[in-house]
Order: sequence, then structure tokens, then C-alpha cells
Amino acid sequence: MSNPVLVEVTRGSLVESRHRGMVIAVDGEGRVVFSAGAVDAPVFPRSACKAMQALPLVESGAADRYGFGNRELAIACASHSGEDDHAALAASMLARAGLDEEALECGAHWSFDQGPLIHQARTLARPSALHNNCSGKHAGFVCAACHTGMTVAGYVTYEHPLQAEIRAIMADLTGAVLAHDNCGTDGCSIPTYAVPLDGLARGFGRMLTGSGLQPLRARAATRLIEACMAEPFYVAGTRRFCTLLMEVAPGRIFAKTGAEGVYCALLPEQGISIAVKCEDGASRAAESMVAAALARFFEPGSEPRERLLAMANHTMKNWNGIEVGTVRAAPSLFEAA
Repeated sequence: MSNPVLVEVTRGSLVESRHRGMVIAVDGEGRVVFSAGAVDAPVFPRSACKAMQALPLVESGAADRYGFGNRELAIACASHSGEDDHAALAASMLARAGLDEEALECGAHWSFDQGPLIHQARTLARPSALHNNCSGKHAGFVCAACHTGMTVAGYVTYEHPLQAEIRAIMADLTGAVLAHDNCGTDGCSIPTYAVPLDGLARGFGRMLTGSGLQPLRARAATRLIEACMAEPFYVAGTRRFCTLLMEVAPGRIFAKTGAEGVYCALLPEQGISIAVKCEDGASRAAESMVAAALARFFEPGSEPRERLLAMANHTMKNWNGIEVGTVRAAPSLFEAA
């Protein structure tokens, strides 16, 4: 099926760009509350599934052994901006396991965000692996491997026992078969698996509710989700969209982006899990889609709903501050039938 246009971008009085996509919301029992597009199509969740990948860190007891609190667990689920506090926290996690940045196999890059990038260029000769947006996740991998006696070297490979454990966890949560056939390599070098978007939503829904999970996994999932909501800066960073979404209603929204236009979000009070994929991979459209989908589940006129709608539907300005157009989500995303 052809996915519907879910976001339009205007310039002047004309539509300049259209973004097609898929979105699904499920309740605590996995029942579809709302959907649009081919939600059974496989997508690479990329970094949107980092909370799933962080489960071994908690389930193994590594997080407790190394004294990790909400900040450490949040950055283990993060795609951060490489700000000083992010790099320092990832380094601290490694130090508690007796290691340093040399143990990381995620590679190094300058920040993707202009503010932190300018700061890095002024203060660093070059970025280290600690500045990689996935350094917190990888620090969590290293700590989990150390605690359980796994060899740390090669922890990013498909064959490594830690990645095999993560693969089994994700298969259990999403109901998808994960193997070489639907495996790619993520930007930080770990395996990434294409799963149906509806399976991704149900997987996060199970993490939220604990439905069908063993008590240990249910507790670990709750701990990770609550840590991210408690420390949204460490999930993303200054003025980053994930952080801003969770700041709209503290403790009431979990949100995590992935590359190429993927978002996963949770509403704990309502027991709702949401997954979004912008077909062309555009971040601006995926952000509009997830904000609108979240707004759908807040009371009309409430402050969270209005703030989310303002994030989903907003004007664009040029470098002189002149309004040049709008980004607008399809009303079907936020208006219940």
C-alpha cells in the first residue's frame, strides 16, 4: 500500500514538500488504537530501540554493581549531542569498570548539533569516542560485558555473546525473527535489525506494561524508561527534540529517535506505545509526526497537548528571522475520529 502524506511543508502559499509515513499506537494489551500507512512493513529502528539494547546492563546486575543511577541509565539509552557532560558521564561509567575510552568500538565524530559542534571545535583538537552520540550505549555494553565475564574486544560484532543476547531480547519483545537476513550495520558499528513497525510499537508497549515479561525483565524495563524520563538531557541534549518532548510533561512522556526518520514514544499514564517512520527519512517530518501522535492522547486544551501541537505544526524562519513557511502535520494524526 502507498503510505499517506502525514506532513506537509509550505513556502509562501504553496506546498513545497510532502512527507509520507507510517504511524501506529497500541494500548497495553497490544491492540491497535490508531494507525496510518503500512505499519506491518519492516523498518530499521536504528537508535530508537536503545532502551531495548540496554536491558542486559540492568538485567545482568552490572548497573547495580557499578552504582549506576538515572543519569547513567539514561545515557545508556541515548543518542546524545556530545556535550561536555555527556562525554564526562560516559567516561565515568567506563572508569567504574576499570577501563577508558580505548575500550569503545563506536568510533569518533564531531557533534551533529551546531552549538556543541562549535564548542568542540573551540576546545578540542579532535573528538574522541566519548563524543560519539552512542558512547553512553557503548559504555553500557562494555560494563555489561565486564560484569558478566565476556571478552570486551569485538563486542560490536554479530557473533559476540552480548549482541546475541540483545538479539534474543529484541526478538522476544517485538515478535520478529532476527537473523542475518534482516540485519544491517548501524552507524556505531553494532548490528541493527529490520522489524515490522507494529512489532516495534508492541515491543515498547511490553516494556512499559511488563505484559508477558519475566519479572526481572519487567523491572529492568521500567527502570530504564523511568530513568530516561527523569534525565531527558542525558537521552539527547540541549534543545534536542527527544529532550524537549519529555520536558513537555515530565514523567508522562518517553521519547527516543532513531536515524532515518524513526521515533518510538510511550505514555505511561495511558499505557500507550507509539512508533513512527517517515518514509523518506526526514527528521523534521518524523518529529512533527510523533509530536502530533502524542498530542492525540492528551485532553483538548490541556497544556501538554497545546505544546505538542505547537511542536508538530510550526512556522519556519530564514536567517533574518522572516517567516517563510510552515511544517504541518496531517490532522488525522492528532484528531481522533
